[in-house]
Amino acid sequence: MPVSRVRSLPGHPDDLSGPSDIPSGRADGPVSRPGSLPGSRPGRTGSGLGRAGSLPGRPADQPGRFRSRRRKPGRVARCVAGVALLLVGAVGCGDAGGLEGAGATPTAVGPARLWPELTPASSPAFEIGEVNTEVVKGVKVPGDDIHRVDPVGVVRAEIAASQGDYAGDKAPYRDTNRRMADCGKGPEHGRCPVLRPYYRDLTGDGRDDLTLGFRLLPGKTTAVRVYTVEKHRLVQVMAWEDALSGVELAGRSLVIRSPSEVAGYEYRLQWTWDRDQRAMLLTQDEMLRTGPRKHSLHPSPHPSGAPAATPSGSPSASPTVFPSASTG
Repeated sequence: MPVSRVRSLPGHPDDLSGPSDIPSGRADGPVSRPGSLPGSRPGRTGSGLGRAGSLPGRPADQPGRFRSRRRKPGRVARCVAGVALLLVGAVGCGDAGGLEGAGATPTAVGPARLWPELTPASSPAFEIGEVNTEVVKGVKVPGDDIHRVDPVGVVRAEIAASQGDYAGDKAPYRDTNRRMADCGKGPEHGRCPVLRPYYRDLTGDGRDDLTLGFRLLPGKTTAVRVYTVEKHRLVQVMAWEDALSGVELAGRSLVIRSPSEVAGYEYRLQWTWDRDQRAMLLTQDEMLRTGPRKHSLHPSPHPSGAPAATPSGSPSASPTVFPSASTG
């Protein structure tokens, strides 16, 4: 059983040695009870009925009683005055650093299931290509080292495989195809539409993967691709085209931010490697506020509770930067 550190007060029922007090001139610190005073035999520690022990200098066989000293009135008055000064000082400091209330906490309301009689769907309504992988034809990976793969050659291979998007005067990305002639010195030289490549292990196999981007001209969109090496072949494991506000590599995820048609908001999409599908899957798709909120002069109060949803109720809803990646 734990032993509490408390001083025995005069007349306390636990003090079996009779009225006693610690001399007022001592400052030896707290005394463990049950136990013994400094210099005396230890008392019983198995219960709260132990003897207080004997004072220093008193024979060990005479435990228990000793005379208490009365405190002088002047000393007591000085102590009271000191405490009063401390209280005045504390009031003068104000409430700096104190806890402040954050207001009432709204009551948590659990989700309400709508139309439980509907049969759950077993297949998607639309095919959007969530698992997007393909082997890049015509591009070799020397020594299975993706750093030795030519990024410009990878984009050329995609253009060759999608002539309808790049070749001809009416192709949507015709200017990308034309400017590939300026990529002789590598990405980001002159008018070359290929952006600087970035390398990071996104698949968790201990080897770097390639994140590549190139402009889709004459429009304002950018293509983003991720490649890895499997069985000595270059495999594309992610593809996306969009107007970009920013691109980030975060851990083993790729995050793309794009502007929204709603002022003050943007889209944030995140792809993460899935080892079962052997692809980067779109794991998050959300719309976030980026601009300042408009503060109402009369904000609506938080409800203390909300009724369960009913069939007659109205519907409601309540929901290019790579900072740490290595470059080639």
